[in-house]
Amino acid sequence: MAAVGAAPLLPAAVLPTATAEAAASARPDFPLLRNGTPADVFVDAAEDPAVIRAAGDLVADVERVGGVRPRLLHAVPRQAELLVLVGTIGASPVIDRLVRHGRLDVSRVQGRWEASVTQVVDRPLPGVDRALVIAGSDRRGTVYGVYDTSERIGVSPWYWWADVPVVRRDTVTVPAGPFVRHEPAVRYRGIFINDEQNLTTWSHRTQEPNKNIGPRTYERVFELLLRLKANYLWPAMHPYSDFFNKHRENPELADRYGIVVGSSHPEAMLRNGVHEWEPWAEDHRNPDGTLPLYDYTVNPAVISDYWRARARQNAAYESSWTIGMRGLHDSALETKYATTIPEKVAVMNDIITDQRRILAEEVGEAAEPQIFIPYKEVLELYNAGVKVPDDVTLIWPDDNHGNMRQLPNEAERRRSGGNGIYYHLSYWGRPRSYLWLDTTQLSKVWQELRRVHDHQVDRMWIFNVGDIKSIETGLSFCLDMAWDVDRWGPGNVEDFLVEWAGRQFGRRHGSEIAAIRTEYYRLAAERRPEFIDKAIFSTVHHGDEAGRRLDAYEQLLDRVRKLGAKLPEPYRDAFYELVEYPVHGAFLMNLKYYWADRNALAVRQGRGAGTNRFADLAEAAHAEEQAITRRYNAEIAGGKWDGIVNPYPSQVPKAPGRPAVTRVPRQETSGLGLAAEGNETGAGHPLSFSSYARDRRFVDVFNTGFLPLEWRAEPSHPWIRLSTAGGELTDQTRVWVEIDWPRAPEGTHLPTLTFTGAGTTAEVPLRVVNDGERARQRARGFVEAHGYVSIDAAHFDRQVARGGARWRVVRGLGRRTAAVEAVPTTAPPITEDLPTRSPELRYRVRFTSTGTFAVTVFRLPSLDERGKRRLAVALDDQPPTVLSGQAIATGNRGDAWARNVEEGIEKLTARVTVTEPGEHVLRLFMTDPAIAVDQIVIDTGGLPASCLAPPESYHRVFNPDPAVTPGVATLDH
Repeated sequence: MAAVGAAPLLPAAVLPTATAEAAASARPDFPLLRNGTPADVFVDAAEDPAVIRAAGDLVADVERVGGVRPRLLHAVPRQAELLVLVGTIGASPVIDRLVRHGRLDVSRVQGRWEASVTQVVDRPLPGVDRALVIAGSDRRGTVYGVYDTSERIGVSPWYWWADVPVVRRDTVTVPAGPFVRHEPAVRYRGIFINDEQNLTTWSHRTQEPNKNIGPRTYERVFELLLRLKANYLWPAMHPYSDFFNKHRENPELADRYGIVVGSSHPEAMLRNGVHEWEPWAEDHRNPDGTLPLYDYTVNPAVISDYWRARARQNAAYESSWTIGMRGLHDSALETKYATTIPEKVAVMNDIITDQRRILAEEVGEAAEPQIFIPYKEVLELYNAGVKVPDDVTLIWPDDNHGNMRQLPNEAERRRSGGNGIYYHLSYWGRPRSYLWLDTTQLSKVWQELRRVHDHQVDRMWIFNVGDIKSIETGLSFCLDMAWDVDRWGPGNVEDFLVEWAGRQFGRRHGSEIAAIRTEYYRLAAERRPEFIDKAIFSTVHHGDEAGRRLDAYEQLLDRVRKLGAKLPEPYRDAFYELVEYPVHGAFLMNLKYYWADRNALAVRQGRGAGTNRFADLAEAAHAEEQAITRRYNAEIAGGKWDGIVNPYPSQVPKAPGRPAVTRVPRQETSGLGLAAEGNETGAGHPLSFSSYARDRRFVDVFNTGFLPLEWRAEPSHPWIRLSTAGGELTDQTRVWVEIDWPRAPEGTHLPTLTFTGAGTTAEVPLRVVNDGERARQRARGFVEAHGYVSIDAAHFDRQVARGGARWRVVRGLGRRTAAVEAVPTTAPPITEDLPTRSPELRYRVRFTSTGTFAVTVFRLPSLDERGKRRLAVALDDQPPTVLSGQAIATGNRGDAWARNVEEGIEKLTARVTVTEPGEHVLRLFMTDPAIAVDQIVIDTGGLPASCLAPPESYHRVFNPDPAVTPGVATLDH
């Protein structure tokens, strides 16, 4: 175990300066534990309770690592060889004395927000030989400094929430330092526990049987947040959870931990409308005995008193106050006597004025931060003229699917209250929910958060994490960025995964786990497993598009299992939670729908035994998915997580479930059937082969009955190779067809395959285009084949930057290995003279045909509800065509916005004219900034309909071996 977890990585934001590194190299590390004796930990008894409590966690962490518990002292000992001194500048006399005497340099942290310095000081106090000093600029700065030390000795922030083991060592040391944690890029950083049915179930079963998320659970949440260097919480709020203020210990605990508690967009003034309005209304009936409505145009006084009571109750705690109003339980604002937009704006202005008066009277100057969240219909009202006071923080929401709806303009960026975001890593609602797994691509998160910060949105970042579990990796990344937004760039987001996985499982495994997670996120970018449904991916085109995805998943799962087998036993639970279950679960969710699609196709094809075989496989995949979930809940960590994982919590809209399948009655017959790639049945569309792509194609050979039959296949030419040429057939088999290119003559050929069996003969036509190896090696650019050209946008031949703007490659973004983004994200739009003013990308394309062709740009969704989302394309010197994407989040199902978030891309199509075959240049222009493009596909007359873009076309440099990878070898029997 020590070999796996030794030499824990330093937290990203705790980096020594070059001078400090040189000084530290000449000084010995500080031993927190040596020869079985720990260094005691001192913290002044008058310190903030949050600091004292965190110092107690450091004591516990040293014991976790070394097996011996240090003493927690509140008085400096008269004699000590080694001592840990914990304190806050200005609140700890011992720390202030060291500063005053020049023994501790706090120049880079004093007066800053949540900053700290950790360094070894020789002879800091009379009788103390050597001390490790942890000094914070404020109470949370000190707390974070303490947890930095815990992480450096090998205690992961996820030691409890993900069962990451702590490596035991006889000697526990930390570098001499100094280590400076500079103030964060974002002031308030936190989470929203939301749609928390699974968390409530787990909490009730394992933590507090008499509560539904109470103080015992929140203690764990608060500690996790602080270890992740967060400071802010919107607590659980749904009907199945206890509301936060129901248990008075909750806000008291939050204050004692140093957590700022706020409330979400429908919970004005820290009130939980789901639980609290009804009893309040019952106690404040109208004079006629009726219950008052939660409508400010009807019952302003009752509602105002309702808010005032909470402001008075929580006035003593460090809180965040949400102002404005929406309906109860995440519903739209109700205004019976205000029906027009201007009338609703006036009502919202009155509400804000009333709430501000309440806060001034009940809380006073401590009533900060105050936040206004223009979520859903409130955004429309804000844009129509709601007056938000300048010192209130505007919290800009995404579209619930990771795309920011709009960002502050220049005037809003100047507001003293600043700006923040509310961003979803988990969501319940339209068009589909994703609550089960962490499936938002980290490079997508980076792209949006980087764009956010570029727009000076740095006061508050709040992340919707659902039940917390399964979002461990994504949450860690978001909070890492919230502290140091410049640490990760467009080319190294995967390095975060390497570092993070190295902290959990040891450096030697960091790169492999990072590669696994990157591919896992890529597959989710094609389609979240929570969004899977029947007939999404093609089973007949592009080498079985759906089957190739399953092949990638199965290969990924194989890597997971091989790596898991190498890990020592103590790491198995954490590995299952953080790596294996997400990959295996996503694979099985896709697998059962793949088999269901094959089953439906088999019915249409008239298959016999194979139809039922596919039904059995779909049912088996669903059963296996249930089994691994039971293992998570009942076996992992000894059953610690009972109820925490459920892919199908009740009332989740549009959640995938158990796909319906069809079975056919057994008949004592046999018959030969076939379906060639590109055809649902038969072989009307020839199998197409190109010497550039060197494709594989398949022919499904199947039995129309249930009795075995003998079959064989014979090619018309010896340079056609088959994966199998015959045998006994009970249900079905897949025959892969390839061309032996060195033996095939140059030119265009129309050979055939002849299949015989059960007294039947059928032919499959082929179309083989062989331009020869010399032409293949000399071809420049992407080469048209099979009636299309498919290009990964990151594979451009040339970039031309103009006007201070450019395109950049973002690795790990989109459906392939990278995408391109127009930056800076704050650049002004360019709408005129694009060929001379706009940054462009150029792609060489070799056309073999002529005509007017559709060019489809696969744009990654992004929004701007006060602007537009445009780009332009052109061929050669032809005038550019401007393409406009969806800029507004409608919140509907079935429209363009819904389709974009479900598919993860938006397809924008222009037309270009090729007047003569040969080499041409396709040009991509920026019109609006922050546009990201994943792929470009040109349909020259042969592009079949499919969910994904075709495999990338041949390119001598970027894609010299584009042969279609076959589906999983074990998928057909």
